[in-house]
Amino acid sequence: MFYKLGLFIVTRARLILALTLIALAISVVLGVGVFGRLLGGGFDDPASASSQAKVLLDQNFGGEPDMIFLVHARGGGGKVDDPAVAASGQALAQRLARDNRLTAVTSYWATRAPGLRSRDGSDALILARVTGDDAKAASNATALLADYAHVDDPAVTMRIGGGRGTDVGGQVGKDLALAEAIAVPITLVLLVIAFGSLVSALLPLGVATVAIFGTFAELTVLTHVTSVSVFAINLTTALGLGLGIDYALLMVSRFREELADGIDVGEAVARTTASAGRTIAFSALTVAAALSALLVFPVYFLKSFAYAGVGVTVLAAASALLVLPAVLAVLGHRVNAGRVPGVQSVRSVEAPFWGRLATGVMRRPVLAAVPVIAVLLFLAVPLLSVTFSTPDERVLPKSAASHQVGDALRNDFATRPDVIDLVITPAVSQPALQAYARQLSSLQGVQRADSAAGSFVAGGSSAPGTDPARLSASGTQRVSLSTGLDPASGATQQLVRLVRDAPAPAGARVLVGGSTAELIDAKNAIAARLPLAGALIVVTTFILLFLFTGSVVQPVRALLGNALTLGATLGTMVWIFQDGHLSSVLGFTRTPTNTAMPVLLFCIAFGLSMDYEVFLMSRIKELHDAGASNADAVIHGLARTGRIVSTAAVLLAVSFFAFGTSSVSFIQFFGLGTGLAILIDATLVRGVLVPAFMRAFGEGSWYAPPFLRRVHERVGLSEHDAPVPAGSTR
Repeated sequence: MFYKLGLFIVTRARLILALTLIALAISVVLGVGVFGRLLGGGFDDPASASSQAKVLLDQNFGGEPDMIFLVHARGGGGKVDDPAVAASGQALAQRLARDNRLTAVTSYWATRAPGLRSRDGSDALILARVTGDDAKAASNATALLADYAHVDDPAVTMRIGGGRGTDVGGQVGKDLALAEAIAVPITLVLLVIAFGSLVSALLPLGVATVAIFGTFAELTVLTHVTSVSVFAINLTTALGLGLGIDYALLMVSRFREELADGIDVGEAVARTTASAGRTIAFSALTVAAALSALLVFPVYFLKSFAYAGVGVTVLAAASALLVLPAVLAVLGHRVNAGRVPGVQSVRSVEAPFWGRLATGVMRRPVLAAVPVIAVLLFLAVPLLSVTFSTPDERVLPKSAASHQVGDALRNDFATRPDVIDLVITPAVSQPALQAYARQLSSLQGVQRADSAAGSFVAGGSSAPGTDPARLSASGTQRVSLSTGLDPASGATQQLVRLVRDAPAPAGARVLVGGSTAELIDAKNAIAARLPLAGALIVVTTFILLFLFTGSVVQPVRALLGNALTLGATLGTMVWIFQDGHLSSVLGFTRTPTNTAMPVLLFCIAFGLSMDYEVFLMSRIKELHDAGASNADAVIHGLARTGRIVSTAAVLLAVSFFAFGTSSVSFIQFFGLGTGLAILIDATLVRGVLVPAFMRAFGEGSWYAPPFLRRVHERVGLSEHDAPVPAGSTR
């Protein structure tokens, strides 16, 4: 099939390239607008009780403040109650109240609420809510941050924080530009070293460009029908660059080998597509299958990575299978043009180092494998103490205004603006509401319960009901519980569970909201669907590897190797980011692990590890099918692919490691974790554990029950259209 595809491309190469340029131009036009349509957040389950509570709070009570203006009195001893400071603060509050992008503006100077004034009196708060739906509010927030970033007032300074005041999206754009400015030049240098030719080195970047802009266009279309996270851009660029390089490295190396053997250009393209093309197609299937498992999760942060990951993987493979052969057919021997003096290119002959490594491992498989397994298990130990939270302003560096505002709220104010919000629907009688609020106020951890029927402390009445419009509207009622606790703490999470377990008023439904309830629901949403996602990945991987190898043992071996890689990677990331090691080097604030990041890293690293599994096993299987013994097939297969795999892994890892320069901590987590997983898999797993396993199981490594062997003979993934020379790198 792939051989015939190669012949077809050769005869229509220039037409394919012309159509590709048109498609690329359309993708660029569509894709450049994607940045303005992507959303931050996306960590909440829209079907959860906390999300439903938030919708009702927004509709009936104006929602909670999501932008916080921290006003600071200038001068060493200035106080917010000083006449000049108070006048400036009141003027700022009035200016904000007149801004139609804000609503529900509440200031310390208008209310004199103690909770809006810092303990030392040098800071005060103005709370507001940004108007519009998610997309419009995000746009308004960006404009507000720019408009109020600098306050020219001799009496006060102002910093902006809160949910909408945390400009993570803007920071992502800056970080992305920096990461690509680092990754692309390094990658180009490494490609020149790998190929020894400027023309050959530029081809992988061309494949990546097609894949990246095609995915940008896909994401633009999707934003018109669903929510898409801004963080999908990071995966698009890193994975597009990495897979484009991987696939092009395999294709171009194979094509140059065919030309070196004296085969004419057209036949060389067809043979390249038949051998390396089959490996690329199967690799793309395994990567896309792993990433598609993210679609089972209800949070659109994870779904967005599936949209981007599957899209860029398919487009990278399509570009490598359709466009790159057409380019090679047109270039012919000019693919070697631009030779760099003194640079020895990577060739597809056996690499002595990898051959010797495989030989040594297979001579003493247990002695080689046990230390590697022990190291990987040791690296996984920090997972035993992992804790989770949803991201807040602390994902940004301490120099960010929103981070500074958050620190001030946590450290300098007597009460926190975070509360546990309950929505009662339909509304109940005043006596029933009073009894319910009184009951909640007696729970350990609740400082005060405010309702339209009164305010209560420790089960006793504190004050009559006030401001009924704030606590009762449109047939619903609201109860706000003040706790003074850290919203992400275990104590607050336990309190939310107690509140949810408390008997609701007769005939009413109670929805518990607030940041802590959202955290609990986000963790539950991920945990509930994790078994399904894991099962989908395991089953699809098993089926695809069986179709590729004809063995039921090889998929099991691959899954065990992936489990070790992922455990070691996640454990290392917890040690770095949750425990705070390397925080001074990387410039992040230690926080609990983002609920979505382990799942994201699991799916992406799993898919990419299967990429190299296919690269290596395709060559080993070819040699074994040609009559080589199991040991010889492994030794020569690793010798002939080790250099290609390691080169591809380094190039792919560079594109992810570049995100270590990000100022957003969970993007650092994502980039460093994925890069580390790639290197562990391409070296310790492929170089040591695979040969050790193959030696221990011998010919049993290729076992399959008779009925499954018959199935493989009928539907297995193989290429019979053309012979493949012994020097193949697939």
